Amino acid sequence: MNQRIAPIAHAAQDNPASAAQNPQTATVRLTAAQAVVRWLAAQRVACEDGSGRTEPLFGGVFAIFGHGNVAGLGEALYQYRHELPTLRAHNEQAMAHSAIAYAKAHFRRRMMAVTTSIGPGATNLVTAAALAHVNRLPLLLLPGDIFVSREPDPVLQQIEDQQDGGLSANDALKPVSRYFDRIVHPAQLLSALPRALRVLTDAAQCGPVTLALPQDVQATAWDYPASFFTPRLVNFHTPAPIASEIDAALAQLSRARQPLIVAGGGVLYARATETLRAFATAHGIPVAETQAGKGALAWNDPLNAGAIGVTGSPAANALARDADCILAVGTRLQDFTTGSNSLFTHASVISINANGFDTLKLDAIAVQADAKLALAALDEQLEHWRADAAWTAQATQLADAWRASVAALTHAEQERGALPYDADVIGAVQRSSNRSDTEDIVVCAAGTLPAELHKLWRAGRPGAYHVEYGYSCMGYEIAGGLGAKLARPEREVIVMVGDGSYLMMNSEIATSVMLGAKLIIVVLDNRGYGCINRLQQACGSAPFNNLFDDCAQGPLGAPQIDFAAHARALGAQAEHVANVTELEAAMQRARAATRTYLVCIDTDPARTTEEGGWWWEVAVPEVSPRAAVREARERYVKQVAERGARGPHDDATQNEA
Repeated sequence: MNQRIAPIAHAAQDNPASAAQNPQTATVRLTAAQAVVRWLAAQRVACEDGSGRTEPLFGGVFAIFGHGNVAGLGEALYQYRHELPTLRAHNEQAMAHSAIAYAKAHFRRRMMAVTTSIGPGATNLVTAAALAHVNRLPLLLLPGDIFVSREPDPVLQQIEDQQDGGLSANDALKPVSRYFDRIVHPAQLLSALPRALRVLTDAAQCGPVTLALPQDVQATAWDYPASFFTPRLVNFHTPAPIASEIDAALAQLSRARQPLIVAGGGVLYARATETLRAFATAHGIPVAETQAGKGALAWNDPLNAGAIGVTGSPAANALARDADCILAVGTRLQDFTTGSNSLFTHASVISINANGFDTLKLDAIAVQADAKLALAALDEQLEHWRADAAWTAQATQLADAWRASVAALTHAEQERGALPYDADVIGAVQRSSNRSDTEDIVVCAAGTLPAELHKLWRAGRPGAYHVEYGYSCMGYEIAGGLGAKLARPEREVIVMVGDGSYLMMNSEIATSVMLGAKLIIVVLDNRGYGCINRLQQACGSAPFNNLFDDCAQGPLGAPQIDFAAHARALGAQAEHVANVTELEAAMQRARAATRTYLVCIDTDPARTTEEGGWWWEVAVPEVSPRAAVREARERYVKQVAERGARGPHDDATQNEA
């Protein structure tokens, strides 16, 4: 996906005579579909290596063709296949996840488009669009649509609404799109495409864009200005800090004696990791990381206190509880970060975020700005101000102690006959690295693993930790791993996934084999939804419908699933291992392999890492015939009332997500 793209070849419909006479008025006759593809191929970005070279903004288009996009957009993609590669996938939601992961791995500086047919193909995009929306990641959706003319009405797969004749399946994408447009005339692309690009490349607006393309419009030709397709260098837009907001933040921060930085994904997307490190070091401020922000500071930096919140380290959460000022940088401040708004109750909050909506949470002092620019502006005026020396010393001691705990937790000797749990597997995976621990990329999304990885994975560089936890979407893992590998082919991409998520979406194993995009997939098989099973019981409920043993079953009982055999059937290499020692050996074979390699290991569905964690509000039923639920309700009511005085380990649900 990082291959050099040849200069864009002009279509045969270009009018060279017209161009010679007046380049400003030259036109080219193209179908709307051809215009879309050619325009996308013309967008360029500066290479990340600082060489001054450029590369395509769009790394390609994932396509599953059907009626509504095969004849129009499909033909255009074939015509321009050397300028804008087309990649076939096996599931529309999955290929959109891959496109999102590609953009995430490029820190939003490169992206992909996705095209589908008009019916189930389009509605299969809704979950992925929601994921991109929540995570503020760029994704261009190009679903086919019904005929604008309505002459063949209704068409195959058309959703008919008895009150709105203009409604189609694509309208389901409106609530989860940052920008939506239905192109009903080819000329509308002249405004729609630049608007779409602005959203995709604007830090404050970034998210999914949907351009619904009716199939008759795709095939309709129009005389476009030739200049519209001139290759151009894309500018990324981000807000600069406003002096009054910086002044307010400075006034608050300069009074702080025990400040804590909470680093979110915005630090990575702003390329502000070195600025953050220098700022924290200069002022003696410890740093805690959200799921999206993990890797903003190297795991072994003295001031890195680790993960924050519900899935956080004891060091970071202790510091958050005692801090008098929280400097939240590039984070949405969702409930897993704030402990359902119970963790930062004794601190003032300063929120730096490119998105103004996100700066308003927790009654924060709002600084709507790019993380790098805002930190630099604060640093310039703080001069010799530092946090209290005792606070900085305490933070480094807590961070050192937690790193020692991580080493112990991930190197624990497995008891004979006992199933390993997630920390054992994480340790084995990281020990298998035959290169620096900064080279691997771990990909995950839902279940118990994100909590364990947030605490225990050693992220040595930005991008080494790729966990989708804004939407916590089961099924993202393998598809996301594919997108990350396409973006970073030189890195080893390790997908860690539970059996539940694997069964929900695994088809892109076949795509990874087809594209030669090798993944290492580690499946932790606890025979069900172990995470929610624990949460269910923590809320007083009986184990029900989560683990296979607690589900309704026919006469043959629960299936005995051979994940390794399944992966081999999709073209991968695979094996099942019996213990952690065998896992380490299998990881070496997986690293040496040239195609996607899956390793499966049975794990304990009940055990999690006890260290760390924080309260998470999960509503418990007010009325129940079960005594355990009524007792859980009493605890819940008390804990909500005590939200402002909560400490770690006060609630049984703290480690269940």
